[in-house]
Amino acid sequence: MPLEINLEISPRTRLDLVDVDKQIADTHGDVLGEFPRALYCSYHTTAGYLDQGIAGRLNRKEDGVAPYLSFFKKIFPEGAGYQHDELHLREELTEEQRRVEPCNADSHLAFISAGLRSCVTYRRRKGEPVYFIDLDGVNEGRPRKRCTTVLGFSTEEIVARDRLAVPMSAHPVESVNLKDPRLGLFQQCQEMIDRYGVTKGRIHLTLSPGERQAGLTVNEYETLLMQHDLAEVIRDPFRFMAEKSRHLLADPRAIPNKTMGYAKYDLVRIFNELVDALGLNDSMIEQVASRFFGAPASRFLRMKRSVNVLVTNGNSAQRGHLAQGPFQSPILVQWRQAKNRMRHIDITLVRFK
Repeated sequence: MPLEINLEISPRTRLDLVDVDKQIADTHGDVLGEFPRALYCSYHTTAGYLDQGIAGRLNRKEDGVAPYLSFFKKIFPEGAGYQHDELHLREELTEEQRRVEPCNADSHLAFISAGLRSCVTYRRRKGEPVYFIDLDGVNEGRPRKRCTTVLGFSTEEIVARDRLAVPMSAHPVESVNLKDPRLGLFQQCQEMIDRYGVTKGRIHLTLSPGERQAGLTVNEYETLLMQHDLAEVIRDPFRFMAEKSRHLLADPRAIPNKTMGYAKYDLVRIFNELVDALGLNDSMIEQVASRFFGAPASRFLRMKRSVNVLVTNGNSAQRGHLAQGPFQSPILVQWRQAKNRMRHIDITLVRFK
């Protein structure tokens, strides 16, 4: 039977890494020892996990994942004039919320671009850390309250499949909130969960095989963040980087015509830091470089074709349900117009044993 553990994490710095397996062992003992696999779920939009493959590659190096994260933090500098951080424009916030809302668009964009996930599954390996990565752990000197769920399991089985059609506009660059009730995705998933009585498992959402020039992520679907900041990155990452660099200069007018060149130079330099962090050989560097600088949107963002959402009954006798944080939404992002203005998402319900 799967085992569910809920942890509270108190970040020490704005960018912080916590080995969740170690914290569980220190707090609860070797309770996960009997399980060969585990699911890790973050309920936050600026804190999550890396896929096991890339995490394993990074952890083989002495300095671990820090240089990889530094690459994306440099591309998205803090306080660089993001629309999401213009709190007076955020109509969904009350005056009280505006006083405490963090200015953290850089962390949202780094989360999406670095391929961080809210929900991952790992094959457990002794001595291998599993990092909860927080990109916005401290706000005005105070640590933010973070929560994560770890679910140990032995095997998993696919119990049902379905498909969702998602209408798209004529705009080539667009993001769609898949949690929008009008799409019916969450209702469709809950009906599947109820029909098959799944209490511990996951919903796997993936772009259908024919879908191209699009990706999926889980983050906050806030209008300014999605339709302005993220859209700018997708349309022209070099120009985006140039504009943010200019914003941080004391006198941006001093080099108005050279900023784009500086941005490209900086991006190459920062790209080399990413190569060093990943420990790539020469042939792999050539492949990654051609992809990275070739098609800006699809290569600049390490956005995935699929996301997972935890299914749990919270250690109760109640029915299983989709577990997400209050600001989390699965989001479909495209950077080229969809054929017939329609995209398709495949839904797979998986039960843990």
